[in-house]
Amino acid sequence: MTYATQQDLIDRFGLDEITQISDETGSGTLDTGRVAQALADANAQIDGFLGTRYTLPLSTIPAALNLIACDVSRYRLARLPADEMRRRYEDALRWLGKVATGEYGLGVDAEGQVPAETSGVQISGDRRVFTREMLDDFIHPRDGIGPRR
Repeated sequence: MTYATQQDLIDRFGLDEITQISDETGSGTLDTGRVAQALADANAQIDGFLGTRYTLPLSTIPAALNLIACDVSRYRLARLPADEMRRRYEDALRWLGKVATGEYGLGVDAEGQVPAETSGVQISGDRRVFTREMLDDFIHPRDGIGPRR
């Protein structure tokens, strides 16, 4: 499963930056091998988080995962990551952690499928905390305000 490509990195951060952080030899050329390895490492790291909640591979890649994969790959490529790279990497890991625990969702079901579109309004919510029956012992028309005796 590929969440991002070399071209995605270039589109987000520019060819100059990706060339600079991938070029260990100082030749001034893009090291496609290092970029591919960073992308593969990012994919494996993301799968580690998603695999706890979703069936992998996902059938559809949400756009948010492309951004996360680019941020993680960029951080992994840089030998001395800038503060902004580190912040984005740490934010990505925090976000993935929230996806793994269910606090955030990807917009796909547990099998990695995008839910079918439905027509009409759907409403969901938590179970009621207080019901008429639960409050019956506390406020009753015959006794006024207070517990029933």
